[in-house]
Amino acid sequence: MQRFKNILYVVVSDAVNGVAFDHAVTLANNNQARLTVVEVIDKTPSNIKLSGRTLSTKTFCEKLVAEHQQKLQALVSALGKNIEIQTKILIGTPFLEVIRQIIRNKHDLVIKTAESGRLLDRIFGSDDMHLLRKCPCPVWLIKSKSPQNYQRILAAVDIADDYQQGELNTSHLLNLQILEMASSLVSSKFAKLHIVNAWEAIGEGILRSASTGSQEEDIAAYVEEVRLQHLQNLNLLMNETTKKIEYKTLNALNPQLHLLKGSPDEEIPLLSRKMDADLVVMGTVARTGISGFFIGNTAETILNQLDCSVLAIKPQGFQTPVTLGD
Repeated sequence: MQRFKNILYVVVSDAVNGVAFDHAVTLANNNQARLTVVEVIDKTPSNIKLSGRTLSTKTFCEKLVAEHQQKLQALVSALGKNIEIQTKILIGTPFLEVIRQIIRNKHDLVIKTAESGRLLDRIFGSDDMHLLRKCPCPVWLIKSKSPQNYQRILAAVDIADDYQQGELNTSHLLNLQILEMASSLVSSKFAKLHIVNAWEAIGEGILRSASTGSQEEDIAAYVEEVRLQHLQNLNLLMNETTKKIEYKTLNALNPQLHLLKGSPDEEIPLLSRKMDADLVVMGTVARTGISGFFIGNTAETILNQLDCSVLAIKPQGFQTPVTLGD
């Protein structure tokens, strides 16, 4: 299956780009996709004074762009002539210019090395988090020490059915996207696919308090009913995904299912660490209709706890707040 057609790779100047760049090249080759490599450099000062000589902004900018362009060409030339790669230098705020590049050229995937966040030892830096929140296409952030050959890919799905009807359809289509992309990567990298859903029985704690007077068997029956509903929803999703994937059925990939009782923002990062996942594929958008929210609270909490690479996906129709006129 040729899932991606127009891939954007973002060079991070102060990071080791080797593994992430190799993934981008391999994916472009496997998908027969276009690959564009960009680097974003900061806006230049108005004038540069060197030993009494003032260098104009235009001259300085031209020299700076030429220097970085030369480095990009060296990176690309090392691959030989097996793949055609375009290179481009962008100037401005990194995440804004990357998103504008995506809007202008309709890229369907962006890949970059994950920046190290300083706060609470988080893996993702501020530009990464901006991309995760606002980028209109899938974002694949790769740890600098990530292995070239993935062994375990974890796909996290949300199969709760307590959404409003429009949101329920959006969530369902997003789940299909997650499983489709995860399955494609598993096939290309000969990895093992794991699929996880974490569920909670809302109000279980209150029901167990002495003040409600609820019987234990009634509470247990309620919890089991919720579990069975999630299991049924997961099976329905698996069946639909199997029919949707034409090149190779999901059953042939023999995925391992994890239906976990507990909060998703606790159980998913915990499972990722326990199984030593190389990549987590997940959605990032909150329920629709909340103005100004471009990532769900649960998704952001999960992302800030992951210590592996991540492929974050937005639902179809997601509108980025970034515009070309900003």
